[in-house]
Amino acid sequence: MISFELSEEQKQLRDLARDFAKKEIIPKAAEYDETAKFPKDILEKAFEVGLLNLCVPSKFGGGELSNIETVIVTEELGYGCTGVATSMMVNDLALTPIVLFGSDELKEKFLKVFTKKYTTGSFCLTEPDAGSDVAGLQTRATKQGDYYVLNGVKNFITNGSYAELFTVFASLDPSKRHESMCCFAVEKQPGITVSKKENKMGQRASDTVQVVFNNVKVLATQRIGKDGEGWLVAMKTLDKSRPLVAAAAIGVARRAMECALDYSKERSAFGKTIGEYQAIQFMLADMAKAVEASRLLCWKAAWLLDQKKPSTHISSMAKCFSTDTAVKASIDAVQIYGGYGYMKDYPVEKLMRDSKLLQIYEGTNQIQRIVIARELLRNYSFFY
Repeated sequence: MISFELSEEQKQLRDLARDFAKKEIIPKAAEYDETAKFPKDILEKAFEVGLLNLCVPSKFGGGELSNIETVIVTEELGYGCTGVATSMMVNDLALTPIVLFGSDELKEKFLKVFTKKYTTGSFCLTEPDAGSDVAGLQTRATKQGDYYVLNGVKNFITNGSYAELFTVFASLDPSKRHESMCCFAVEKQPGITVSKKENKMGQRASDTVQVVFNNVKVLATQRIGKDGEGWLVAMKTLDKSRPLVAAAAIGVARRAMECALDYSKERSAFGKTIGEYQAIQFMLADMAKAVEASRLLCWKAAWLLDQKKPSTHISSMAKCFSTDTAVKASIDAVQIYGGYGYMKDYPVEKLMRDSKLLQIYEGTNQIQRIVIARELLRNYSFFY
């Protein structure tokens, strides 16, 4: 029997994350948005209460949350501020390749560090000329005895200025594309520099930088997976992370809907509240049904992952649908607020700016549609 009822433990986890978002994130979100300051104090508090590094197995000191539990938490964090939520999610993004493909030695070495004290990680896949075309990356890994030497530039790297661990994708021979990709766990060291901090439209609380690797030596034992398995590591990691992006987007959409709902009950025009007009009611109804549908897709993707069933198609659907929902809901919320919605005094203009990036990172929504179509054409039975 299928049940949508959360267990008592899951409800407590949701309430913990919801309380954290309302008390620790929302009061500071506007300040961090305005200043583009990294929210280290919030992340440290998140670590203290157990809302960071959610993917780490219990044997290494982590909470070992299920994928369903992780998306429940992430929706609440996204409700608070997607910039802060992104900074938190990227720790899991950096650690997931180690959890999925790392040797016991690697897990022991790195996962315990993240659970013993607050530590920041970065996921280094995107490059200036390799975004959607990940297989076209040019960062080079050259084997030299017991080491690899990394040289290249990574773009739009979250947490890059503060990371103690970089999960880096590189190629033994860029001309061989997928076949030559490798993944490495790289500790902060000389040779790793930040060359540019991005000045973003939204999600300004997340640190987004360009990271340069110049003759960076990495022990062969710190390769994640085998030579040539980097593509597989990246794809399996993104299958797990896309439901998190979907969940954060649901948090944005839900907050936009709640803000619009509250405002429509307060604002009057032509002798009655604007919520009494059908034009506004239809916008609110569309928000509500899209939020519910997004959550169901997100939870199904997470459930498939927990059941170790094929999830690529649903993960892409969840990411694409939910992030489109966040953008539309936040734009409609601004419209319902009218002129006030365009002002920074009200929260909805920030929601609109923050939401756009959700359609772009972790694979653009155009790429998600390609993935969905390929899976559909390859094996239609996956869908039913």
